[in-house]
Amino acid sequence: MNAIDDITTSPVDTDGMLEALAYIIQKISCEISCKCSGGGDAHATTMVLLNTLSSYSWDAKVVLTLAAFAVNFGEFWLIVRLCTTNSLAKSVALLKQLPDILEHAQMLKPHFDALNKLIKAMMDVTKCIVEFTELPSQYILSDVPPMSTAMAHIPTAVYWTIRSVVACAVQITSLVGLRQEFITSTSEAWELSSLAHKVSSIHEHLQKLLHLCHQNIDEKKQKEAYDGLSHSLETPQLDNLKILLKIFSLSKEDPNCLLNPEKNKVHVDILRRKHVLLLISDLDISHDEIQVLEIIYKYDRVSSELNYEIVWLPIVDRSAWNDSYEQKFRNLQSIMPWYTVKHPSIIEPAVIKYTREVWRFQKKPIVVTLDPQGKVTCPNALNMLWIWANLAFPFSTEKEESLWKGETWTIELLVDGLEGNLANWIRQQKVICLYGGEDMEWIQKFTSATKAVAQDLGIGLEMVYVGKNNAKERVKKITGLINEKQISHTWQEASVWFFWNRLESMLFSKSQHGKSTTETDVIKQEVMTILGYDGSENGWAAFFFGSTEMVRAKGDKVLNSMQSRKEWENEARESGFIPALRKHLEGITDEHHCTRLILPGNSGGISERVVCAECGRPMEMYFMYRCCVE
Repeated sequence: MNAIDDITTSPVDTDGMLEALAYIIQKISCEISCKCSGGGDAHATTMVLLNTLSSYSWDAKVVLTLAAFAVNFGEFWLIVRLCTTNSLAKSVALLKQLPDILEHAQMLKPHFDALNKLIKAMMDVTKCIVEFTELPSQYILSDVPPMSTAMAHIPTAVYWTIRSVVACAVQITSLVGLRQEFITSTSEAWELSSLAHKVSSIHEHLQKLLHLCHQNIDEKKQKEAYDGLSHSLETPQLDNLKILLKIFSLSKEDPNCLLNPEKNKVHVDILRRKHVLLLISDLDISHDEIQVLEIIYKYDRVSSELNYEIVWLPIVDRSAWNDSYEQKFRNLQSIMPWYTVKHPSIIEPAVIKYTREVWRFQKKPIVVTLDPQGKVTCPNALNMLWIWANLAFPFSTEKEESLWKGETWTIELLVDGLEGNLANWIRQQKVICLYGGEDMEWIQKFTSATKAVAQDLGIGLEMVYVGKNNAKERVKKITGLINEKQISHTWQEASVWFFWNRLESMLFSKSQHGKSTTETDVIKQEVMTILGYDGSENGWAAFFFGSTEMVRAKGDKVLNSMQSRKEWENEARESGFIPALRKHLEGITDEHHCTRLILPGNSGGISERVVCAECGRPMEMYFMYRCCVE
């Protein structure tokens, strides 16, 4: 119907338009019947039809011709189908000298198979031509490839489609008076098959051009959407609604594609003028991360009136989506106690591109914070959440810098609330030892020697195994052995994960917002040292007395020190355990050592040089690709 808009004689009203349409279709139908009934040259007949339709656009030409053919073909098949059961159809069939086609159905099958194949090819080409005319002109120009290439090919496509109509009409006409030589002849079927192949080739070429056109249009639409999102985020807003609609790819007419914590559809307006934390991740976000974030999200929200909400924005590859990913998404969505998008498919490619290019999301989850006006106040507040939880509200860069100014390197900062007995141990003036690694033999030797030192010196000692980063199953096994042999205190899996993830968060937060270098920033230096110990093959230990007095060392050095306690125990009795151990460790020189600091490659960068915790020399940087399946 869209193709007949070019009819210059059509009245304004619908009835008039339909009358004009019926007139031209009937005219073409008669032209086809007359020209094809007596044989004649197919090319000449095609040109006659094109001349008759000379005032119409190319898409209208082919649509009108196909409609006219449909009239003849439809009439033919109605009579054939009904002539055995309807007396009127039988009479018309006799008048038209149509035989009982059904009687010869098996012998005519090659003819009708070829006919149907050609008609399908004609329909495909026609639909494709019409699709070109419906492409939005604001996104694609007709004089620029691939649209200009398609426009150059469309006249040829129209010609061969109309010529195929003529061939089909001739085939149907030949069935009148059905002669034996026609039934047994294969030339007509071969001609139709040949045309079907040619028209199908034309359709395939046009489809490729149409696909390129759609690609260009999509690229321009996504650029427009990307620029629109960028502009909105950079422009001051009265509230955050416009920003949220763009991020969640919602329209004002259908803004209900968010699910609340109860998994009911809600209007995006429910987030208006609230602080919104966008949790951006793929479907590999760990249950540990969700569990810890849930504790933070739910903690003290009512009494403290924390005016923020978390919304999960899952970033996925649509082209690889399957039932397995669908189930994985549903499972994650079901355990999240905050707002989520209804489905990842609603998130536009422009939004995904923005998260990757501007907010630098790659693999590791990030949390982008928006204030009540929709302004981005921190491109990744997840570090803040892991370090200070809700104390970091409203999770802005300024708040992060302010919190760091009030921090010093203490065991409380390192352990946070992971060890419930910490305050009592400090109050009881006990030496607290945190140790890690995955060598069970070293763990047994170290803990045994350290307990012996504490007994000899008569000091209170508490030891806590903090595991190893990214070694969940191995740490789980070792924790079980430690508990079974009652070697020391241990933590649950989620606490071990959080301890190491929080240390990484401290390092990245310090690197992005700290103004001092590693050499002058004690917190950063100590965090990097512990992460460096963890990256090495051996274990490690850190001893604390009170909140701030501490000493730490790699596994071999600290084990040797414990085993050679006779060399420094007198010093320990005079000046204290921590100072004496530190002095002893400083006197040990390692001729050979290998310190590794392993950091996630997509969590931010360490801008300044990194020095070795053992010797103070600058460390070399290497790239490591790892796949750890436990």
